[in-house]
Amino acid sequence: MTETKKLQGKVAVITGGTTGIGLAAAKLFVKEGAYVFITGRRQKELDEAVKAIGSNVTGVQGDIAKLTDLDRLYEIVATNARIDVVFANAGVAEFAPLGKITEEHFDKLFDINVKGTLFTVQKALPLLNDGGSIILNGSVASVKGTAAFGVYGATKAALRSLTSDLKDRHIRSNVISPGPTDTPVIDGQPADAIARIVSTIPMGRMGEPDEIAKAALFLASDDSSFVTGIELFVDGGRGQV
Repeated sequence: MTETKKLQGKVAVITGGTTGIGLAAAKLFVKEGAYVFITGRRQKELDEAVKAIGSNVTGVQGDIAKLTDLDRLYEIVATNARIDVVFANAGVAEFAPLGKITEEHFDKLFDINVKGTLFTVQKALPLLNDGGSIILNGSVASVKGTAAFGVYGATKAALRSLTSDLKDRHIRSNVISPGPTDTPVIDGQPADAIARIVSTIPMGRMGEPDEIAKAALFLASDDSSFVTGIELFVDGGRGQV
């Protein structure tokens, strides 16, 4: 007996789909039967991600902080399909201690992580099928303080308020909040900084992008048909223990 794929025949939009969690989710969604549209700011990385995913994927270059780029994304999607899943994954993380936070730092993080995420979802709504799923990529940093990470944490806390009330259309909206995850952002950190981060995780290690992707698949699929409005922490216990 052939097992039915969890996203068979579904269409998903994944922002920030060129590396890390977004790329892992795109690969898994395609494996589970979906067609995915991924976005990325850099064309070279976007092309490489499309090649790595292999099939049932379209890459659209763009920056979620630029509303014209989002308009172009959904114009491309609209010529091909309607949407079943939106994974608003794109975001940026930067450290800055309170005394050195600049207006530029603040605006950059809020423009991408909050404004970009909000309008990613809003502009998808006309194409989103009733009964669809919206997933916002949060962070354990929204509830667990980290030195010099305050603005980033604030942007992720704001996303918790954006789980939309779309019950009349039976659209589920949830936040997935990863803990420290082994992505290219982490790869650039000094070894001692990584050791300090790992020491705060009860499971004693970083998460893997594939582990976050599996949780995103749960929220994208009918496995979570009675789940909406939650924040699902996939953090090795960092925010919970």
